[in-house]
Amino acid sequence: MKIAVVLGTRPEIIKMSPLIRQLENSELEYDMIHTGQHYDEEVSGIFFDQLEISRPDKYLGVGSGSQAEQTGEAMIELERAFQKLDTELVLVEGDTNTVLAGALAGIKMGLEVGHIEAGLRSYDYRMPEEYNRRLTDHSSNLLFAPTEKSKEILKGEDIWGDVFVTGNTVIDACIQNMEIAEQKADFDFELPEKFVLLTAHRAENVDDPKVQENFIETFEEIRYPMIYPIHPRAEEQFKEHGNLKRLEGVEGMKLVPPQGYLEFLMLMKRCEFIMTDSGGIQEEATAPNIRKKVFVLRRSTERPEAVEAGYSTVVGTEKEKILEEVKSFDEENWDPEGCPYGDGNASKKIVEILEKR
Repeated sequence: MKIAVVLGTRPEIIKMSPLIRQLENSELEYDMIHTGQHYDEEVSGIFFDQLEISRPDKYLGVGSGSQAEQTGEAMIELERAFQKLDTELVLVEGDTNTVLAGALAGIKMGLEVGHIEAGLRSYDYRMPEEYNRRLTDHSSNLLFAPTEKSKEILKGEDIWGDVFVTGNTVIDACIQNMEIAEQKADFDFELPEKFVLLTAHRAENVDDPKVQENFIETFEEIRYPMIYPIHPRAEEQFKEHGNLKRLEGVEGMKLVPPQGYLEFLMLMKRCEFIMTDSGGIQEEATAPNIRKKVFVLRRSTERPEAVEAGYSTVVGTEKEKILEEVKSFDEENWDPEGCPYGDGNASKKIVEILEKR
């Protein structure tokens, strides 16, 4: 069976890295295809070198564009790549335009499609990712669900593919890559002894001036120094709405450029707690070598297992609610349950399933 591992963004590279290592140690034949949704070829090459995994066999250079342009261009280029490589099974992971393009191109060519991280739902229809993950699930023959709850969601939607509960490869990645991070992570700024790690990048947050103001007023009352690796687009939105200087002026706030994966792993490990609107971070924080409280700066989450296990609390974007929950956390003896996303062997389980086909 000839497998194509399709990825295109930094989170996909991270989450696929343990699977790639597992495939290397198996008898399965595979090719790695990078659509180029996020990075140019040179930057991607450095990233693969940092994680000590092989570079892609094909780089498609799809680049940016509207949602439709990016997805359509990726489908066209992936179809050509699958034909040239004699692909029989396509593996995608997550909810990006690359993931949807890989699934649609594969299924329309009559190939098998495997979706890793299947069954996640936020039920927030403002998010394009919600449509990507739903359409990908309904286009897949093999669905590798991270949890039993994800499996129940898929069964409730009458998914026609075969569903397997494997855990999430992002936990494998945290465990495997932390040792590399401790050796290679390099910061060009000084880390406070105690700090809060902050990320906010989603359009429904950073594009809304009212939400921006709520966040800034909240940050002004957080008693810890804060490190905010701010995405250029988010920074531009704060600037456009006249809030960047105010954000920079928050006492203890340190705005830094987006960090490499190894550096970000170390930030998660060393911080007191995390405030984020990211989905993946909610999972990474539950890894046994990280174990950090996360305050989710959104109205919903597609990671309810992290909430139920005590790791995450959905606090929305209103100042009073956020501060109330942070204060409650400061005063309690926090003791979450074990990792709800597996034992770090998701990649091994997935490859074992593929080897039996």
